[in-house]
Amino acid sequence: MNTPGPGFQVNLDDNSPLYMQLARKLAQDVRDGRYQADQALPSERMLSEQLDVSRVTARKAIDQLVEQGLVVRRRGSGNYIAPRIEQPLSNLSSFSEQLQQRGYTPRSEWLRREVVLADADEQLSLGLSPGARVARLERLRLADDVVMAYEISVIPATVLPRPDGVAASLYAHLGKSGHMPVRALQHIRAMNADAELAARLDVPEGRAVLFITRIGYLESGEPVELTHSYCRSDHYDFVAELRRPA
Repeated sequence: MNTPGPGFQVNLDDNSPLYMQLARKLAQDVRDGRYQADQALPSERMLSEQLDVSRVTARKAIDQLVEQGLVVRRRGSGNYIAPRIEQPLSNLSSFSEQLQQRGYTPRSEWLRREVVLADADEQLSLGLSPGARVARLERLRLADDVVMAYEISVIPATVLPRPDGVAASLYAHLGKSGHMPVRALQHIRAMNADAELAARLDVPEGRAVLFITRIGYLESGEPVELTHSYCRSDHYDFVAELRRPA
């Protein structure tokens, strides 16, 4: 188990409470890589002894890290560094693939799987005629039981007539029927979570989240997937490699 980085001292020029100063130091230790994702944080007692602060101060500092999404509490086990995904924007991969590559256990908590009439936005995005039906799948995406994203995926019913047959990975299911997307267009923007979305993502109301719209295409160029994802910004980093034209 790692210990906090050296040199924690009370900053007498800082008017913020001691627990806030400690929380900022621990957060910086996480960002500096002293703690890895899914690693246990020292207990309140250990932090108190190592840094010569009260257990109340240590507890309130950890509370701040939990509120910021850097730490998750596991009942009966302790406090752990929250999962984080660094996703290259140049790769088309599923949520499950991203997590498995990083050693996490992906899981979906299904909220809805149904076949319904496509709305106007879905008709336009997927090139469907009025009256066309789609499979609409709504779920929470989790990594090691931590909620990472809320997601709504829409697939033409001709491609996915039985959405209740989808298990952990939608892409794996589509691949079995020969309808795996081979390219996609994504639009990413920031938004603030309203009360309903905040409750689903287990974040405070008003917290900034990443809203991602993706349209996936088959090799033929036919659109086959429309997905809206609301991702916790404290768990996601999107990375793009840029090159200057020769």
